Amino acid sequence: MALYNGGAWAEAAREELGQLGERQREWQSLGPCPLASGSWRCWPWGRCCWWKTPELRTPSHLLVLSLALADSGISLNALVAATSSLLRRWPYGSEGCQAHGFQGFVTALASICSSAAVAWGRYHHFCTRSRLDWNTAVSLVFFVWLSSAFWAALPLLGWGHYDYEPLGTCCTLDYSRGDRNFTSFLFTMAFFNFLLPLFITVVSYRLMEQKLGKTSRPPVNTVLPARTLLLGWGPYALLYLYATIADATSISPKLQMVPALIAKAVPTVNAMNYALGSEMVHRGIWQCLSPQRREHSREQ
Repeated sequence: MALYNGGAWAEAAREELGQLGERQREWQSLGPCPLASGSWRCWPWGRCCWWKTPELRTPSHLLVLSLALADSGISLNALVAATSSLLRRWPYGSEGCQAHGFQGFVTALASICSSAAVAWGRYHHFCTRSRLDWNTAVSLVFFVWLSSAFWAALPLLGWGHYDYEPLGTCCTLDYSRGDRNFTSFLFTMAFFNFLLPLFITVVSYRLMEQKLGKTSRPPVNTVLPARTLLLGWGPYALLYLYATIADATSISPKLQMVPALIAKAVPTVNAMNYALGSEMVHRGIWQCLSPQRREHSREQ
């Protein structure tokens, strides 16, 4: 399998790489590292607290745990891309490219849909008389991951295609073709995995504001999750949309990598919002760091 799909990609990418200085290429190769490491440092504490703190083992926090696992997968995908960037090449072959694209797409879709699931779960928890039960939460998490795996597997089966990104150091959904196959897959996938989750997130938090804002301040941030989805994944959506109506190779390869770098920052923002921004998780982290305090709480 050729490193670049199409002569236009290859020529544009080689010219761009030739113009990049050594310092700029080093910065570019290390770009995903701090973004990914920030998420890896924040989310593990949340997962640790979920297992060790009884107060966090609730159906609502199970949805947050699903989001944490998805964002950790995005960070892992970014670390693989950073490694190949340091090597200035993709060392894992064409099969590795397909696996990397599939894993990145699964975790990205699971992150988006898990954010919507958390929003719906919070609305159900704070604004309805019936609490979210375990059966509903487990079914919702199972559906999110099964749906994400289904949509990510379709390019492997021929609807859509995974290929190298413009700089040839990581793999994603190939948008360089812009043919009917890509266009039909993109619009169908974007509706169910971006527009619909974004709609659910916005409506859920807006209803929370309307219902809880009259009596008290909403207990969670009702603005940041929707903005994170829109600003974090919106640039990718715009790039893919542009590829359906124009030649994507007319865009500079460096500029094409900007949406990827923005998307890699989403796990860090989610970690700060859902994990570090929760008082209950703060107490859980303190109990994880203080075994004696945890034992004392159990005795009480």
